[in-house]
Amino acid sequence: MSTQSSQQENKSDEDLGSALVTARRQLERATTHVNVDEGVIERLKHPTRVEQVSVPLKRDNGDVEVFTGYRAQHDDVRGPYKGGLRYHPEVNAEECIGLSMWMTWKCAVMDLPFGGGKGGIAVDPKSLSEEETERLTRRFAEELRHVIGPTMDVPAPDMGTDAQTMAWFMDAYSMQQGETITGIVTGKPPIVGGSEGRDAAPGRSVAIITREAIEYYDKEIEETTVAVQGFGSVGSNAAKLLDDWGAKVVSVSDVNGGIYDPNGLDTYAIPSHHEEPEAVMAHEAPETVTNNELLELDVDVVIPAAIGNVLTEENADDVDADIVVEGANGPTTSAASEIFAERGIHVVPDILANAGGVTVSYFEWLQDINRRQWPLERVNKELEEHMLEAWDDVRQEVEAKDLTWRDAAYVVALSRIAEAKSTRGLWP
Repeated sequence: MSTQSSQQENKSDEDLGSALVTARRQLERATTHVNVDEGVIERLKHPTRVEQVSVPLKRDNGDVEVFTGYRAQHDDVRGPYKGGLRYHPEVNAEECIGLSMWMTWKCAVMDLPFGGGKGGIAVDPKSLSEEETERLTRRFAEELRHVIGPTMDVPAPDMGTDAQTMAWFMDAYSMQQGETITGIVTGKPPIVGGSEGRDAAPGRSVAIITREAIEYYDKEIEETTVAVQGFGSVGSNAAKLLDDWGAKVVSVSDVNGGIYDPNGLDTYAIPSHHEEPEAVMAHEAPETVTNNELLELDVDVVIPAAIGNVLTEENADDVDADIVVEGANGPTTSAASEIFAERGIHVVPDILANAGGVTVSYFEWLQDINRRQWPLERVNKELEEHMLEAWDDVRQEVEAKDLTWRDAAYVVALSRIAEAKSTRGLWP
C-alpha cells in the first residue's frame, strides 16, 4: 500500500514495513500484559476512518497540479482526534493510520482527553514557494472541513509544516465557518491563539524524561554523556536543556551527519535546523560522525530525534548506550526492541518521551476554548507536572510487572482506552 523511503529499502530488518505494522505489533505485545476484552483489541487495530482527498494547486507559473491528502482518525473514545499534518513526498494512508494509532496511545499515556489522528499531503514542501504552500494549505483545510472541528478532530504541525501553516489552516477553516475558530488547530503563532512554549515542548519533554531516566538508573546527570541524532526542534531543545542541567552532550547531527567532541559540545553555539538548516557539520568539532555512527557511540544516553526506523535489527547489537530515549516517532523497530531488551538496554518510548507536543497542544486547546492565554512559565510548569505524572504511572507498571518501558507505557494507555470503551459500550 505504501512505498518506503530509499533509506528504509536499504535495511534488511523484516519489520521495517510501516508505522502501521509496528503499531499493530506493539499493540499485540501489550495485550499479553493486560486483561482487555478481545473485541476492544480488534477495534483498536483499525482506524475509525481514513479520509483521502485531492488537493489541486495552481502553481506560481500558472500550471495546475493535483496532490493527494489524507486524514486518518484512529480512535476518539476519550475525546477528539488529535495529531499532526505533515507535508512529505512519502505521506500515504498506511503511514497516517500507524501514526494515528501512536497518537491514541500517546494521549492515553498522558491522560489527555483526546484520541489519535494523523494526516498530511504527499508533497515535497521544499518544492513549493511560500505562496504555493499557503494556497495548498487553504485548499486542504477546505477539503477536510467536514471531518474536522475543535470538538471533532484537531490537527497540529508535523514534518514539513509549522506554526504559519497552522495559521493559514485555521484562517481558511474560520472563513468557511463564518467565525474565528482558533481551536480548530494547535501549534499556531501565539498572536492568533497559539500557546507559548508549544514549539519547544516535544524537546522539553524529551529532556525531562531523559533526566528522570538518568536518575532512575542511579546516574549523576553531571557525569552523563548524551548523543542526539537530529538537531531540529526536538533534538536541539532537548540537547540544550540537558546541557543546562549539567549533562555532557558529546554529539549531535542533522541530515548530513554529525559532530563529536568527547569533552562536550556547546549546544547553544550550534544552529538548530530552524535557525539555519543543515548547519551542524559546519560547526567546528574534533571529529565528525555519520548518523549511523552517532547511534553507536560509547555514551550513556542516545536520543534518536530525527526520523523513524533508525534503530534496527542490523545495528541494535552495535548500540553502546545504556539508555535510549526516543525523541522521534517510531525510531526503534520491533526486532531492535527485542535485542535491546535482551542486552539490558533501557528504551523509553516515544509515546511517553516526546509527548510534550500534544500535551502543550492540549493546553493551547484549553486556552482557545476559554479565550485566555497562559504565560510561558505556567505552560512549562504544567508540562513538567504532566510529564512527571505520566513517568510515574509508567514507572509503577515497570516495577510491578517487570516490563520494558515500552510495554509499560502501552499497558497504561491500553488500560485507560479499554476502560473508556467498556464504559461507553458498543453502538448499536
